[in-house]
Amino acid sequence: MSDAYTDSLKRLIEEFGKLPGIGDKSAERLAFYILKSDAKTALCLAEAIKDVKTKTARCKECFGLCEGELCSICSDPRRDKSVICVVEQPKDVIGLEKTGCCNWVYHVLGGHIAPLEGVEAGDLTINQLVERVRRGGVSEVLMATNPNMAGDGTSLYISSLLRGMPVKITRLARGLATGSTIEYANSRVLLDAIEGRQQIDQD
Repeated sequence: MSDAYTDSLKRLIEEFGKLPGIGDKSAERLAFYILKSDAKTALCLAEAIKDVKTKTARCKECFGLCEGELCSICSDPRRDKSVICVVEQPKDVIGLEKTGCCNWVYHVLGGHIAPLEGVEAGDLTINQLVERVRRGGVSEVLMATNPNMAGDGTSLYISSLLRGMPVKITRLARGLATGSTIEYANSRVLLDAIEGRQQIDQD
């Protein structure tokens, strides 16, 4: 990097460059934006980054994002707690909620089973999901893992653990293209998948 940069500016460019999808030019542009901004704007950004790292935690019930013991969804008395929608990541909750038709609660697995990547079932919150169902009061578990090989495999594994329990297991309809991810699906596609969800054969 050129000696024309100050040490602090070099460091800022390097840090921005570590962000996904940010190349050298974009990192430089962002750094100079911060440099030109007034102190209040720049420090507000720094404070927001600090807060998201120090205040954001995982909900003790669903493992979604929260800033207390329970997330806003789990603590909402208007939610139908008899239906648990199982997703891979917190970002999937956000995508589904944008459809405006979800009144259930969630369970965030923290990923999908991928032995070749070193991710086993025990690394996810699958046992906690099974325990939620065992506690009773759950009539449906909607599998909303991503429609790809890893997501489908994770869904089938969970379904096998729930087999024999008095709960209906469903999955999102295949309005979602195979190999896609919930995070990037638009609200219309997700709404079709939700409304057309199908029961998983447990035989």
